[in-house]
Amino acid sequence: MASPRLVAVQMDPLEHVNIDGDSTFALMLEAQARGHSLFVYEVASLALDEGTVEAGGATRTDVTALVRPVTVQREKGRHATFGAASRRSLRSMDVVLMRQDPPFDMAYITATHMLDHIHGTGPDQALVVNDPRWVRDCPEKLLVTHFPQLMPPTLVTWDIEQIRAFRAKWKDIIVKPLFGNGGSGVFRIKADDQNLNALLEMHFARSREPLMIQRYEPAVTAGDKRVILVDGDPIGAINRVPSGEDHRSNMHVGGVARKVELTERDREICAAIGPFLKEHGLIFVGIDVIGQYLTEINVTSPTGLQELERFDGINGAASIWDCIERKLSVQ
Repeated sequence: MASPRLVAVQMDPLEHVNIDGDSTFALMLEAQARGHSLFVYEVASLALDEGTVEAGGATRTDVTALVRPVTVQREKGRHATFGAASRRSLRSMDVVLMRQDPPFDMAYITATHMLDHIHGTGPDQALVVNDPRWVRDCPEKLLVTHFPQLMPPTLVTWDIEQIRAFRAKWKDIIVKPLFGNGGSGVFRIKADDQNLNALLEMHFARSREPLMIQRYEPAVTAGDKRVILVDGDPIGAINRVPSGEDHRSNMHVGGVARKVELTERDREICAAIGPFLKEHGLIFVGIDVIGQYLTEINVTSPTGLQELERFDGINGAASIWDCIERKLSVQ
């Protein structure tokens, strides 16, 4: 049994989570079962203080947050019991779970820069999961472009003429905001659809960000597979099937989770990306696979742990905590 640790969870309000589907809640239950002490805070309470004076007169950068001690239980309406809030240095924690949902915007990126100051496994450091530097440097829709042999035909650009040429070549396409999440703002544009120009005008009038364009893969009607990897190794998968009223399979927009097995192609994809994830401290990752193609590598706040346990009896939260505890044990 690992030594009890102090665990701070950076997340959206715990009061509002779905306790039967939320992966962060599963991670908290597992940590508590192992004897770890839990604290929660929201990212807006983070503060960076660059003038903390240590013994001997040296200075160091500190990061604090308004944390609340909490105990959790799987009881709807009574799933969290909080203690009094206080501002504490995150250096006093052993682990910080960075689990707030995107959008992956400048606020999100700034939080990763702040957490960089305290990340590590040495004295006066906290192990941040996932590594904040590599969360920042690995946006889900861009990281996948480093593995072009695994992707469907893809274009990332601001250039409208390039988008039109891509559509002329592939006919049926998917248009995605580059830093969105949960399927929000994802459109399918078929060969005879006359809405592409209006969609591009609307996007670029509101945003300076490029778009990701991908060839539509008909295999998505059979499901968009979420494969969960821990420290670079796949532990299982769930299938997210579109509702029939929407081309998107994300559970946030009505997709339904189903039991599914890992295929040889899934394992090939995981073998190709796993060493990168392990090397860069990306402990909990969820990849999206449609048919034979890898479409996203989710490193910010992956989901799917509770569905995986219900379908296959695989306790992914336990695998993640086993990994975290191994890393802490070598400090």
